[in-house]
Amino acid sequence: MPQISEEEFLAVRQAARPYTVMILRRGPSFVMPGPNGDPTVTGIIMAHGKRNVALMKAGLMPIVCPVGDGGGITGIGVFDTSPEDAERIMADDPGVRAGVFTFEVHASRSFPGSTLA
Repeated sequence: MPQISEEEFLAVRQAARPYTVMILRRGPSFVMPGPNGDPTVTGIIMAHGKRNVALMKAGLMPIVCPVGDGGGITGIGVFDTSPEDAERIMADDPGVRAGVFTFEVHASRSFPGSTLA
């Protein structure tokens, strides 16, 4: 791991800009998708996933992280929008509307150049 000087850290911190972190959780209508799952819920989850890819391609939610460890959190996303806009976008998600998922949004900051490879 490289050594970072205080000056370098302060320069990176100065360049930070706002983002919104979204945490997706299992909702009251959640059931595990798959061959033995409820086909209606499986279709809703497919529509949710396709919408996430569209949001990613549009640059609105450039980071999309499904979480599949069996806990209550089912996904994390980073929106390049205000928390209010992220809230509106997520309220229209097919999985949220159907009660399959719930979500919360948090104002955040990140640094230019942060990427996933």
